[in-house]
Formats: sequence, C-alpha cells, structure tokens
Amino acid sequence: MFTVRNSFRRSSRLIENICLKNGDMALDCISTGPQQQQGTFYEFRTYRILPEKNAAFLKLTNEKIHLRTAHSELLGYWSVEYGGLNQVFHIWKYDSYAQRAGVRASLAQDTKWIEEYISKAMPMLMSQDNEVTYLVPWSKVDRPPKEGGVYELASFQMRPGGPAVWGEAFQAAVSTHAAGGHAHLVGVFHSEFGRLNKVNALWWYESPDQRAAVRHKAHGDARVVAAVRESVTYLESQTSKLMFPCPYSPLK
Repeated sequence: MFTVRNSFRRSSRLIENICLKNGDMALDCISTGPQQQQGTFYEFRTYRILPEKNAAFLKLTNEKIHLRTAHSELLGYWSVEYGGLNQVFHIWKYDSYAQRAGVRASLAQDTKWIEEYISKAMPMLMSQDNEVTYLVPWSKVDRPPKEGGVYELASFQMRPGGPAVWGEAFQAAVSTHAAGGHAHLVGVFHSEFGRLNKVNALWWYESPDQRAAVRHKAHGDARVVAAVRESVTYLESQTSKLMFPCPYSPLK
C-alpha cells in the first residue's frame, strides 16, 4: 500500500509540474474535455401528469404560468406527444446557481404562486425530474425560422469519459446533420447534474411529417451516415421525444 501511495504522489507531482510550465493552461492540462466558460446553465424539468388530470394541468399552467415567469426566464415549455405520454418538458435559464437559489427562495414566499398554482398543480402530478445542463461550447440557442412547428428532444447517453473521449465524434454527427439542411438545430446541451455523459440535442421541424421526410433524406446522405457511424461507437443508448410547444412557450 505504501508503494502504491508513493507512486500516486510521484505521478501527481509530475502532472502538476507539467501543468505549471504551461501557466494558464494548468487546469486544461488535466481536463477531460472543453471547460464551461460561463455560468449560464439550463434546468431541464420533466413532469409526469396523472392521465385523467392532463388537460386540467395544461389549462391551469396556461392561466398561471405568468406567476412563475415573473421570477426567472423560461426558454420553452412543451407537451410531449410521442416518446412519453402525459408529460410536459420545460427549460429554465439561470445565470448562476446563486441566482437559482434566490429564485427558489422568492417562489417559496410568493403566496399567489403557491395558492393559485402550486397547491392545485401538485396533486395532478405523478413525478418531477430535473437536470442541470450547459450548452456545449460549439452550440448556441438558435431560434427556429418561424413559429408553429414541432420539437424533438434527442437524448444520447454516451460512454463514460466525457467530451475528451466522444466530443469530436458527437459534434461531427450533429453538425453534419444540421449543415445538410436536414433539420434546424435549436441547441445542444451537456448534462452537469442528473445522468452524466448525457447530451441532449433539441431540433425543430415544421411538422411531424416533415421530420419523417427529413429523416428519410438524412439516411441517404453519405456524410451524415459516415459521421453517425463514428459517433455511435461511443454511444450507450438514446431516446427521443416529439413535443408540441404550449401557447405560452417562448420557443414556439
């Protein structure tokens, strides 16, 4: 055990010395992938609603969501059509963890929010899930060219190791698909809390049928096929949800 500890210490000092020689590159030297350069993050929330309460929940949220958006920025709010029945999915943007903590504290003191929404909505829910995600360094939130379409949330569970292992291959697969005009990429988000090594690509289509046509076309694109074949070697599993934006969703 003593020998193992000494070996570990020598290795640690070696890494430290190498990093220190590079000055500001010290942290990057031992990083497993591109580091997040800003504090902004996006909270993904998925609510599962009691089937018999789905319509009532959507109606209540439509009437009272303004009480919640008065506290922080809502990026989008969707009802899941395929890939999960009686679900809603929403994304909230925060500048920092301190800001989110402040928002949660304010909500806890907002009597109108609690009495007019929370007290009525909670009995309608089966479960709530949340994840903290960051935009990957090469992505931004790019709004669709027009309103009235549908969104697909494609989630990829990648192998452990982080972007240093699978980042380039995944970026190539997504970018090739988007550059070919096969779909409109709204944003790519990498998980920070929740399932690790999970990447979510949010896509927009004019309609479910347009998505089907786009998928068929992409399967015949040699560039897309080659990029996907490379990326799937790092993939453990994937899921997909087709979602319709709610009337109050900023992303429509």
